[in-house]
Amino acid sequence: MKIVDLPLHGGSCPRWLYPRMEKLAEQIFIILDMEYKDKEILERLSDPLWFQALACALGFDWHSSGTTTTTTAAVKEALQKINIGIYGAGGKGKTSRKTLDDIKSNAEKINISEKQTQKMLRSSKLAAKVDTSALQDGFSLYHHTFFFSKNSWAVIQQGMQQSSPFARRYHWNDTENFLSEPHKAVCCDQIVNPLNMVAKDGREARKASIDVAEDFSHYFYLIKKEDKGQTTLFDFDKNNKVIKFRQEHFPKIPLSHQNLQTLKQISEYKPESYEELLLFKGAGPKIIRSLALVSELAFGTELSWKDPVKFSFAHGGKDGFPYFVDTKQYDESIETLAQAVKSAKLKEKDKFFALKRLRRFAS
Repeated sequence: MKIVDLPLHGGSCPRWLYPRMEKLAEQIFIILDMEYKDKEILERLSDPLWFQALACALGFDWHSSGTTTTTTAAVKEALQKINIGIYGAGGKGKTSRKTLDDIKSNAEKINISEKQTQKMLRSSKLAAKVDTSALQDGFSLYHHTFFFSKNSWAVIQQGMQQSSPFARRYHWNDTENFLSEPHKAVCCDQIVNPLNMVAKDGREARKASIDVAEDFSHYFYLIKKEDKGQTTLFDFDKNNKVIKFRQEHFPKIPLSHQNLQTLKQISEYKPESYEELLLFKGAGPKIIRSLALVSELAFGTELSWKDPVKFSFAHGGKDGFPYFVDTKQYDESIETLAQAVKSAKLKEKDKFFALKRLRRFAS
């Protein structure tokens, strides 16, 4: 997974621009299909720098939140037309709810087995659940696109933060590991202190959360209701003994009646893995956070509050903030697209401006 922060821009893509983006995307991916295998193409889509370069080549503002929604939509439509064995599913807002249906219908077109289809459906769900609940960075997902072929998949999804003018983009690439630093790289202009349950050193914290979830009645003791009708967790019950914690040692976690019912259902279900816990219906950020905090008190397991940032997108990492970018990879991303544009069946004028935009992006 890779992450990018972008400014939130209102409005929509100009009517004259989008058809041109789609047409150029068709030609670029036809050329890429001639040069690379499907897994390599999807791997490039999962790279934030390559994706930004693609958006730039297609003609969209490279540093706005609309880059994600418009570029993925154009690529999705282009792939649907050129039949190279790669398809896109989902999109922005209500369209994201169609992701699973899109995966199923397009999987049939390229004869993906039922077993593999179910695996991809699960990957789509888990990618969304991790970025919503396991990595709690304050950004709420509103866009999810799943690109896939017979052999691989990639996810590009985006969240917004009410308290800042930024959106954050998440890239995933065909991983079997959803829980221990599933990132290839992270690109972000903001560094926050998120609850990071997918940190490399978070294995014990995840295990402890499952233990707490399985024995809900033993670990939670509810003694107070707030005026607003919400129940707040204050006490921790261990070995049938109630221990009173001072407020500064145990931050308030307002839980609704529905949250408590879900916790009870999770306790009865007894998830065998953290992935099962994340995928349990109704197990959202509040529940995952409450289980994490109580497990810290119960077992003394350390929680990670580290943002998985590798380099700043605004700076490109060239100045080393917060880490230096891989310049070789950066240059290869630009060159791959430049060669595809040069080989595409386009008017010379369109090629000229696409290459000009790429040069501007690289500078």
